[in-house]
Amino acid sequence: MPHWLQLMLDSLPTLLWAGLKFTVPLTLLSFTLGLALGLLTAVARLFGPMPVAAIARFYVWIIRGTPLLVQLFVIFYGLPSVGILLDAFPAALIGFTLNIGAYTSEIIRAAISSVPKGQWEAAYSTAMNWSQAMRRTILPQAGRVSVPPLANTFISLVKDTSLAAAITVPELFQSAQRIVATTYEPLILYIEAALIYLVMSSVLSHLQSRLEVRFARYGGMLEANR
Repeated sequence: MPHWLQLMLDSLPTLLWAGLKFTVPLTLLSFTLGLALGLLTAVARLFGPMPVAAIARFYVWIIRGTPLLVQLFVIFYGLPSVGILLDAFPAALIGFTLNIGAYTSEIIRAAISSVPKGQWEAAYSTAMNWSQAMRRTILPQAGRVSVPPLANTFISLVKDTSLAAAITVPELFQSAQRIVATTYEPLILYIEAALIYLVMSSVLSHLQSRLEVRFARYGGMLEANR
C-alpha cells in the first residue's frame, strides 16, 4: 500500500472523531443560536422602535464589516485583557453565533419584506393580532423564501468552523495540524481534511436541493424540469 494512502487511513479515525466531537456540535449550536439571534435582529430592524432598530443596524454593520477570524481573536485573546476569560469552545461558539446572527438577520429581513402587504391585511381581517399574523401567516411564507440562502449559510459555516483551530479548538482542521506536526506530511493531511469537508458540504448540498424541491412543491413553484 502506498505510504500516502496508509497515512490517510491511519489518520482518518482521528479526524472523523474530531469532526463528530467538535466540528458538528459547533456548527449545529452556532447555526441554531445564530438563527434565533438573526430573527430577533431582523424583527427589531423592521418593527422595533428607533433606538432598538439603530442598535440592531449597528450590530449587523460591525459583524459584516469585520473578518470572522478577527472577531474570534477579539473574543478569545482580547477579552481576557478586560477580565473576561473564556475557554476555546465557548469563545468559538459566541463568535460564530454573532457572525451567523448578523448574516441570517439580513436574509430573514429580506424574506419578511418580500411578503406582500396584502398578506398582513388578510391576516388582520381574520381578527389576528400582530404576533399571530407574524407567526401564522408571514413567517411561514418568509421561511420558504429564505430556505436557499439560509442553507447556503449553513454549508459555509461547516467550512468556516476550521477557523476555530486558530483559537485552539481541537476540531477537524486542528487535528490535522497536530498530525502534521508529528508526521511532517502537510500535503497529504491537509488534502485529507479538505476531502472530508468536501464530502460534508456535498451531502448538505444534496439535502438542500431536496429541501428546496419539497418547499417548492408545496409552494406551487416547482419547475417542470427539476
